Amino acid sequence: MRVRIIGGGVAGLTSAHAFARRGARVTLVERRAATGQGCSWYAGGMLAPWCERESAEPIIAELGLESLEYWRSAVPDVPNEGSLVLAPPRDLPDLKRFARRTSGFEWADGGRLAALEPDLGGRFDQGLFFPTEAHLEPRKALAALTRKLVDEHQVTIRYEADGLDDGEAPADVIVDCRGLAARDVLADLRGVKGEMLVLYSREIALARPVRMLHPRIPVYIVPRGDGHFMIGATSIENDERGRVTGRSMLELLGAAYALHPAFGEAEIVEIGADVRPAFPDNIPRLRRRGRTIYLNGLYRHGFLAAPALARRAAALAFDGTACPEVMDEDHREW
Repeated sequence: MRVRIIGGGVAGLTSAHAFARRGARVTLVERRAATGQGCSWYAGGMLAPWCERESAEPIIAELGLESLEYWRSAVPDVPNEGSLVLAPPRDLPDLKRFARRTSGFEWADGGRLAALEPDLGGRFDQGLFFPTEAHLEPRKALAALTRKLVDEHQVTIRYEADGLDDGEAPADVIVDCRGLAARDVLADLRGVKGEMLVLYSREIALARPVRMLHPRIPVYIVPRGDGHFMIGATSIENDERGRVTGRSMLELLGAAYALHPAFGEAEIVEIGADVRPAFPDNIPRLRRRGRTIYLNGLYRHGFLAAPALARRAAALAFDGTACPEVMDEDHREW
C-alpha cells in the first residue's frame, strides 16, 4: 500500500509510524522545513489519561491509556514518575472536586508529597498522586520518532511541500493530518489558542508534572530537565496564532509562583503560542472521503490521543475496520 501522510506534527508522525509498521510504503509531506514545528512544538507532553478525566470525555482516557504505552515503547526518555495535582489550602474544594471526577490516584499527605517532591516539602498539606502517568519532552520525542521513521521504516519525508502528488505515483491512501489548515475541508473545525512559557531555575527540582489548580486557569508545570520547566497552558477560543497576552503571562507566572517562590526569580527563556484544532465537542475524529482519511480535532490531547487515532486510521485503511468511538455515523463513508 502506498500511503501519503500530509502534516508532520504529532498526528502525522504517529500515523506514518502506524502505517509503516503494517508494511505500507509511506511518504510524509510537511510544509515547513522540519517536523514537529506546529502546535506540537508548544505542547506540554503530559501523558496523563487519568488526570484528563477531570474535564474530558471517557474516550480521551481510553485513547490515552493506549497512547501512553505507545510512547513508552516508541521513543526514549519517557519518565514514568506519575503526576501530581495540588491546590492552595483555600482551594481544597477544587482538589476534592478534581478527585471526584477522576480515578487512578492516591491521596498524598504532606509527608508523602515531601517524599515525592522534596522541594515542595512543607508547602502543601495534601494532594493527588497519579502513579501510572508519565511525561515526555515533545520536541525531543518527535525528533526521535522522525529518525525512527527514516532509519528503521524507510519513510520518505518531503519538506517544504504542499502535499499534492507532484508527479509521484498516486497514493492508495492519503492521511490528512494538517490540523487547523484542514478547515478548507472540515468546516466544523475551530481554533483554540494555547499559550506557554519556559522558565529556567536551578533553585528548584521536580521529577514529575504538577498541575496547580487555579480559579481561572488550571496550570501545569512540566520538568524538562537541566533546570528548565514548561508552564502552560491556556485555552482561549480564538485562532490567533503567536501572540501571548499579558493577562495569560501573569496567570501562568502567578500559578508557578504559588507552587514555589523560586519561580519568581526564574529566567523566562521562551514564550510561545499556537492554535490547536478542535471539533465542537473537543473529541478527535477520523473521517473518510474516498481514498483520504482525515485525522484531526486533537484539541489539547495531541500526544495523549494521536498514537491511538493513528492505529485506528491504519486499521480503517488496511482492514476496513470502522471505529465508531471516533467516527461520526455520517462520516464513516462519505
